[in-house]
Amino acid sequence: MSNDSAKTNFKWVGKRTRRPDGVDKVTGRARYGDDMIVPGMLHAKILRSPHAHAKILSIDTSKAAALKGVKAVLTSAEIPDHALIKPPYGPVITDFHDISRNVMARDKVLYDGHAVASVAATSERIARQALKLIDVEYEVLPHVLDPLAAAQADAPLLHEHQYTHGLESEPTEPSNVFRVVSKERGNLDTGFAEADVIVEREFTSEPVHQGYIEPQACIATASEDASVELWTTTQGHFVIRALCAKLLNMEMAKIRVTASEIGGGFGGKNNVYAEPVAIRLSQMTGRPVRIVMTRTEVFRATGPASGTHSWIRVGAKNDGTITAGEAVIHNQAGAFKGSPVGRSLESFFSAYTIPNIRATAYDVCVNRPKVAAYRAPGAPMATFAAEGVINELADRLGIDAIDLRLKNAVREGDESLAGLKYGRIGLIDVLEKAKSHDHYSASLGPNQGRGFALGYWMHGGGLSSVAANLLDDGTVSVATGNPDIGGSRSSMRAMAAEELGIDIEMIKPIVADTGSLGYSHLTAGSRTTFATGMAVINAVREIIDKLRALAAKKWTIPVDEITWEAGQAVTGREGIKALSLQELAGMATKMGGAIAGHSEINAGGAGAAFSAQLVDVEVDPETGFVSPKRYTVFQDVGRAISPDYVEGQIQGGAVQGIGWALNEEYVYDDQGHLQNTGFLDYRMPVASDVPMIDAVLIEVPNPNHPYGVRGVGEPPLVPAPAAVTNAVENAIGKTMSSLPLSPPRVLKAIDRIRAGND
Repeated sequence: MSNDSAKTNFKWVGKRTRRPDGVDKVTGRARYGDDMIVPGMLHAKILRSPHAHAKILSIDTSKAAALKGVKAVLTSAEIPDHALIKPPYGPVITDFHDISRNVMARDKVLYDGHAVASVAATSERIARQALKLIDVEYEVLPHVLDPLAAAQADAPLLHEHQYTHGLESEPTEPSNVFRVVSKERGNLDTGFAEADVIVEREFTSEPVHQGYIEPQACIATASEDASVELWTTTQGHFVIRALCAKLLNMEMAKIRVTASEIGGGFGGKNNVYAEPVAIRLSQMTGRPVRIVMTRTEVFRATGPASGTHSWIRVGAKNDGTITAGEAVIHNQAGAFKGSPVGRSLESFFSAYTIPNIRATAYDVCVNRPKVAAYRAPGAPMATFAAEGVINELADRLGIDAIDLRLKNAVREGDESLAGLKYGRIGLIDVLEKAKSHDHYSASLGPNQGRGFALGYWMHGGGLSSVAANLLDDGTVSVATGNPDIGGSRSSMRAMAAEELGIDIEMIKPIVADTGSLGYSHLTAGSRTTFATGMAVINAVREIIDKLRALAAKKWTIPVDEITWEAGQAVTGREGIKALSLQELAGMATKMGGAIAGHSEINAGGAGAAFSAQLVDVEVDPETGFVSPKRYTVFQDVGRAISPDYVEGQIQGGAVQGIGWALNEEYVYDDQGHLQNTGFLDYRMPVASDVPMIDAVLIEVPNPNHPYGVRGVGEPPLVPAPAAVTNAVENAIGKTMSSLPLSPPRVLKAIDRIRAGND
């Protein structure tokens, strides 16, 4: 912990407290997406394409519609079409022309698993039977899966209407490359001319799944008045409401969305898949409609992280001063445009003060499912390349890996490549803590290697709304619009109790539906504790102001003479006894009315976060199997509102990074069919695959938040694949540039070394 943390005198913030939703979740009372049952509901199933790329020549649903128990059959004809959006484009592409075609294929199927039709029936068995009766005639087309190959002029074309945006001259031919984005500063020629050592390499990473245990599930109920109630597992029910309303041409107020408890998301539940289908089927039948994806559907039809191809070169002087860096990355967008190119650009070099840099990113469509966010989208892939080159530079210069980073680390007042000026940051603290930790100098055994990598992430802010209500008995309900994924209820409760000066058990946090609050953005981008927490603080401070005013009315003195201390209204006037929150709550409705506080904000002031990671691995020289043995994460967390949940976020990110590095990938055959559509074949780490992960929390508070919060959910994944890879490299004595480092790939590298080919 930093000295800043030691100086605080908080009662609840920074303490380990009982999780308010914990008992319900461990006893099975919590209600997840698949737990909602509505009388009279229908079960819907979705027919999916068996081809990676094909024209839809015809769809005959007559036999399915005639099957007893089938109440409706839906194709793209029942989903409104939307016009293409035109440039200029924002950082987040929301194109309902694309969304409508991803929800239900219209003219072509663009990936194995693409939705083609849906059936609502009185049972799942009948719905599955009906799908087999739908006759779809296809004309199979050539497909392309690799982003670098898809970017070539002779690649199979997914969209005849798509022309590359961001080129110097207007393109005349359609392309799979949706856009090219570039950022630069300084002069590359000058920078590389000053370098004594230049490292140039190429890197590849495969698409990986977020690995949430709960599949997508929803139930929609349409009423006679054209209103719709939607229950769904999501990271942002306000976003789902907006997407469904715009896609289906409905008034937004006609859709009320309730977020269920969520069995994991990591960015994979930010989008709509089955929800619009369930709504339309309910409107067509007048009955509630339930859709629960199978695990196979989740893999084939929802978004993984982008696969990438990167080229990078970095130059440095003999004393370790990095003079220049250049990077190019091709990001898979999947079947429709919109990969995280901006975050990839920002992640290459933004932890370092390099005077001459340029990064370019290509957003490339391929015949795979449209990508979704995955915990720091775009950053781990770019960081894998950048940190690999930085580590090789350190080796070639004979400089300690952390010392090289300390020499070139950004400090307060420096700017990222995206032009963001750093405020108070903890990067130096993180690096120094890592270097002084006993893990950095611990001895290694045979066939073992130690890796190090550094990651940068600028978390989000944005729109959050909160309603806090003081009840007659002095308890307080705090309603937010953000689903609780990583323990946010605990953090909201801690900040509210700290502000009010009351026991934390007096605060009841609630995740409200979309009809109860103003708009709140996703629980994503490491924004929730920062932005929604700020709204919670504002809302309870409004309650405090109203309680002070009530006390002033009771005492008939000016409100300016009253302060709020330790859960009570206090005045300096002699002979006036303090009034507690409970006492004021009891008299509120008799002296003017109920007391509540509200806050609707667009939070700014996010602070950059840095995570450094040390990992030891052991490589079996006979099989190439890699076993992580020790793992330590050093992260500037701003201030840990709930330290145990911060540690959990860090440990979870590191585990996912181990999976990215060693095992996980989508495997397709030569026809573009996904082969590993379940957790038996898609090899995520389990508890026996990972060591205990130590989280070292370094607290350098963000001055733009009342409690110093920085986002903590995404930074721990950013450097993890690079750190694990570096450990493997050091164990076998050879650089590795393609993820995952599966046993066959590692063994091949070892065999090349044995044969003297490297």
